[in-house]
Amino acid sequence: MNPIEKDLRSYFGITSESNILEHYGTKRHSGRYPWGSGDNPYQHSGDFLSRIEVLKKKGLSEKDILESINDSLPKEYQMSLSEFRVAKRTAIHERKTSEYEQIHKLKDEDHLGWTEIANQLGMSESSVRSKYAGNADKKAQRAKNIAETLKKEVDKKGMIDVSEGANFALGVTDTELQDAVYTLEAEYGYKRYGVGIKQPTNNRQQTNIMVLAKPEFDQKYAYNHQEQIDSLGDYHTDDGGDTFTKLQRPSSLDSSRVAIRYGDEGGLDKDGVMEIRRGVPDLDLGKSHYAQVRILVDGDHYLKGMAVYSDDLPDGVDVMFNTNKPSGTPKMKVLKEAKADPDNPFGAAIKANGQSMYIGDDGKEHLSPINKLKEEGDWDTMSRNVSSQFLSKQPKKLIENQLNLTVADYKAQYDEIMRYDNPTVKKKLLNDFADTVEGTSMTLKASAFPGQSTKVILPINKIKETEAYCPTYENGTRLALIRYPHAGTFEIPIVTVNNKNVSGKRNLGAIQDAIGINAKVAERLSGADFDGDTVMAIPITDKVNIKSTRALKALKGFDPKTAYAVPEGNPNNVRLMKKEDKQREMGVISNLITDMTLRGADEDELARAVKHSMVVIDAEKHKLDYKRSEQENGIPELKQKWQIRVDEEGAIHYGGASTLLSRRKQTVRVPERRGSIRVDKETGEYIYKESGRTFVDPKTGKERKAEDTVSLISETKDARTLSSGTIQENLYADFSNKLKAMANQARKEAANMKGLEYSPSAAKTYAPEVASLKEKYNNMIANKPKERKAMLIANANIKAKIQEQGLDSNISEDKKVIKKISSVEMQRARDSVGASGRKSKVTFTDREWEAVQAGAISDNMLTKFLNSSDSDEIVKRAMPKNVTAMTSAKMSKANAMLRSGYSYAEIAKACGVPESTVYSALNK
Repeated sequence: MNPIEKDLRSYFGITSESNILEHYGTKRHSGRYPWGSGDNPYQHSGDFLSRIEVLKKKGLSEKDILESINDSLPKEYQMSLSEFRVAKRTAIHERKTSEYEQIHKLKDEDHLGWTEIANQLGMSESSVRSKYAGNADKKAQRAKNIAETLKKEVDKKGMIDVSEGANFALGVTDTELQDAVYTLEAEYGYKRYGVGIKQPTNNRQQTNIMVLAKPEFDQKYAYNHQEQIDSLGDYHTDDGGDTFTKLQRPSSLDSSRVAIRYGDEGGLDKDGVMEIRRGVPDLDLGKSHYAQVRILVDGDHYLKGMAVYSDDLPDGVDVMFNTNKPSGTPKMKVLKEAKADPDNPFGAAIKANGQSMYIGDDGKEHLSPINKLKEEGDWDTMSRNVSSQFLSKQPKKLIENQLNLTVADYKAQYDEIMRYDNPTVKKKLLNDFADTVEGTSMTLKASAFPGQSTKVILPINKIKETEAYCPTYENGTRLALIRYPHAGTFEIPIVTVNNKNVSGKRNLGAIQDAIGINAKVAERLSGADFDGDTVMAIPITDKVNIKSTRALKALKGFDPKTAYAVPEGNPNNVRLMKKEDKQREMGVISNLITDMTLRGADEDELARAVKHSMVVIDAEKHKLDYKRSEQENGIPELKQKWQIRVDEEGAIHYGGASTLLSRRKQTVRVPERRGSIRVDKETGEYIYKESGRTFVDPKTGKERKAEDTVSLISETKDARTLSSGTIQENLYADFSNKLKAMANQARKEAANMKGLEYSPSAAKTYAPEVASLKEKYNNMIANKPKERKAMLIANANIKAKIQEQGLDSNISEDKKVIKKISSVEMQRARDSVGASGRKSKVTFTDREWEAVQAGAISDNMLTKFLNSSDSDEIVKRAMPKNVTAMTSAKMSKANAMLRSGYSYAEIAKACGVPESTVYSALNK
């Protein structure tokens, strides 16, 4: 006997032998359905529906009907409005199923005619015929199929997200999904509750989701194990729920078609590149010249790297994989072992449309073994902001120019927003602006340099070490290449673009967001390889003169894997690095290198720190003696000399982060925050609500207040208090303070601003436009589930990539990589579900915008347009007509851009004015 049935029997005084619970104790009705048995007034679903119909005829509202029914039910089985609606639909399904069975019995067993059956059941003859044909039963059967499919997913995954958008994964309507959720609650005791999750691209914001879980997983468990909340996706229907199909796993390539080019055979110079025979149907890259891919081999291993076409492969070989491993290494040892998950053997997120079909020799469609993570054009979407890790190591003038340009750019944006005449648009954009600016005040990222771009690196053997093949830049352009993590100017190669290079033209062609370089250049880029590593390319001009110094002599020929290798079997019991050690140690040495650079350490000292960082990076994977490296490179002495910090009370501390650029990554504990964030209308600062929650510390047994971890710089009013006093730090501290003040000002303006005033008369005047806008609004709401689904997909993909790459959000370098991954994956997820397509974006006709400006739609509806859709169209229409004037903020921005080396044409485009206006204004 299930627990709910037991409760009901006890409540109604029914013995266990009685079968009076035939409509409550069976599998179908063992839960919180409002029809019961015995003394329950709604012993059958028909009684429940009849009662609703009687109350409805009396003129009662839906709310009053629910109240009347709840008054007659035990408290623990009373319903909410949404549960009542689901129960009503379920009861209707059951009534129709019962009628269907009755009609079939009367027709097939009792052999009655249509008229006689209709009279006996009190239906029309046409209804009887229709129900007999099965039309009435189809919905009930489909509902059952959906519920059973949902149960399979929950049973497998434990907890799944069933909020807006989840129905798209199953291919059913949201109503059908919610009916299935309620069915699992009622029949199996599954649990449904809300959980707040952090947004993929903004951890400071939370999105609330609805979770359906097996009975053993309560809400507290879900909050503490959010990473276990999965999304629907194993099953999908294309026929409304009649049938479901499981997603297939990647197809496999036979290893006989794969050859290995080992390091001593030339593979070292192309490490990570897989050359693919051009023209082979199942290995086609589509419209791309190159792609970052995974290829499953023999079902249990896979290839990982950058795929490019080749016309020089040996007969019988369709894929040539380049590796740094020595000759003699077995082929399958070069490849990676597939993960245990049959649906995701790579532990990585395949991009939307990253798989493709091809026509085989049998004339049928087959899945290609190519699984794309990124392809040509995807690297263009990556952030172009300039990290302080690189810029802080450049000359003072360059730092100053770029930080001033960033501030001027934000001031111009703020000035433009304040000129909008629609208060709702202005309020929304001010809040968005404030979040962006405050984020920059903490990350300390500057605006991009003129012509700066992100490029994925590809190898070209027949090209000089001082040249690069990159068709998106003109021949002769000098480029500074920067790769993260960035230790210093000694890691910046300067190359000259040579697009006449024969090897580049033949093997790479008109590449879009890649750059072809010599392997020696990759080596200078802190040991980059060619499996998807990227560089920031910055054109060098007389105004943008990136400082590059010679490679550190002490690093020449240094190989941490040989210098600090631990002998097989670890005979000396050397302390080996664990994963958690790596995260901490990498953070320590990264901070030390930053602090040493800012305080003027010499080349020999920097080389010691960089050597140790190279050992730390590989120590866990290759079992290196990092403790010996720490001692031999004198890391404790370097900390004593270069990491000196004086606290607020005047005490001197040695070691640990000691400059603004390293300390900004530190965290502090604050009282736990819960609920919505408010804005102080006087200052524009955020006001957080503390939960006041306490708990017993398992270590001490004492009660303590719950806390959250936040970044140190977010809690620091004046960034100069985190500075040790170097010129670079003070430049960044002033930069951070200016941006924080700007963010507070924007939030203050928004908090004190009234929205658009609704006008009933305007709504009547523009009735056709209002109707059209409401239709667009409904379409936009239909897109909201897609956005939710995109977030679920993105979170799953981000999680897979973080696990695959061994990233840790507590390490600054990893955090930057994770942020890039999050941004790209969120956009891809939106694309995959159509959340960012043209159909999901709101556009206005001129007449409709007149209606908006006149107040024909509510402030709330317009706000939802802005929150849920691409608001570019609305922003354009809200912008004042006269935008050709150069405001003071735009003049500041233009001057800053001119000092940074931007052309008049680029400045005009950025300021949204004609080039002649810029020329005239800057040359007065």
